[in-house]
Amino acid sequence: MVVDPLSLAVPGVRGLRPYEPGKPIEELEREYGISNAVKLASNENPLGPGPKALAAIRHWLPELGRYPDGHGFALKGALADKFAVAPEQLTLGNGSNEVLELIARAFVLPENEVVFSEHAFAVYALVTQAVGATARVIPTRDWRHDFEAMTRAINPRTRVVFIANPNNPTGTWVARQELEEFLQATLTDVLVVVDEAYFEYVDERDYPNTIPWVERFPNLVVTRTFSKVHGLAGLRVGFGVSRPEIADLLNRVREPFNVNSLALTAAQAALGDDAHVSQSVAMNRAGMVQLSQAFSDMGLAYIPSVGNFISVDVGRPGVEVYGQLLREGIIVRPIANYSMPNHLRVTVGLTEENQRFLDTLRKIL
Repeated sequence: MVVDPLSLAVPGVRGLRPYEPGKPIEELEREYGISNAVKLASNENPLGPGPKALAAIRHWLPELGRYPDGHGFALKGALADKFAVAPEQLTLGNGSNEVLELIARAFVLPENEVVFSEHAFAVYALVTQAVGATARVIPTRDWRHDFEAMTRAINPRTRVVFIANPNNPTGTWVARQELEEFLQATLTDVLVVVDEAYFEYVDERDYPNTIPWVERFPNLVVTRTFSKVHGLAGLRVGFGVSRPEIADLLNRVREPFNVNSLALTAAQAALGDDAHVSQSVAMNRAGMVQLSQAFSDMGLAYIPSVGNFISVDVGRPGVEVYGQLLREGIIVRPIANYSMPNHLRVTVGLTEENQRFLDTLRKIL
């Protein structure tokens, strides 16, 4: 008798639906016979890696026959210097996504609960379900985290709280005092993970840099990535900052050599490329104005964003407009799976990419 593999899988995995990435340009061009596709779906930096990262990659290519440094000594040293933390406080990941997964694997049991906001990053729900735990999804207020409700949701079974700041896909952010008060209220109860993947794009006076807060809040873990402003999405490298005791536990479940050699060397070089970061942020700021003004001119409601993307209500099922845009060679992101059925999330691209999207959207609507 043939055994059904599904019956052998752990309960959390049986009902798991894999993360749906943005459609690759190559796939769209193959399906529709298009040769000039524009991808504004995955919150990538349209400028790509900076010159320092590219030079570091070229220099390292002859060494690809060797395993990477499994401890990431040089990158950890550079991160420690830049952020004034000890190397022992760092956990490197295959993207910051992996660090989020390591947290769930190291700290969450099937009988536990994980708290996060409605419309929050899809990976929070995925890692929670994968370990068989219960997700407590807290409704937002005006697209923002409702910290009063999140605090009330915490109970003896709660093990982790995920907070994206700024949040994806809404682009909303949490101010310093509000986040500090929440951390103070949960100081001894749970692990609080602040996901700052879009940190470098934010230009708000009250937006907090929480890495220094790790000294005051021993239950705090901060995650960041090189996939966004640094333009290294294809290499997959991110990191977490926490107390050494937490980092030690995360590193116990981390796979050996989880960050490849090119990612390690490129990330280290990218940390010192302030000019590329400044250029990327300036381009993003101009593109955000371009998109938001056009949405206003078209009478479309959008959520003001501090990231490198913006979510717009197109007034009809977003997946339908997404399909029409695909046929015109433009890839954006429908976000019905975030309980936002009429919204599209649009990455800020180059000026001409943004304009092509806007012209096509006007024609469709």
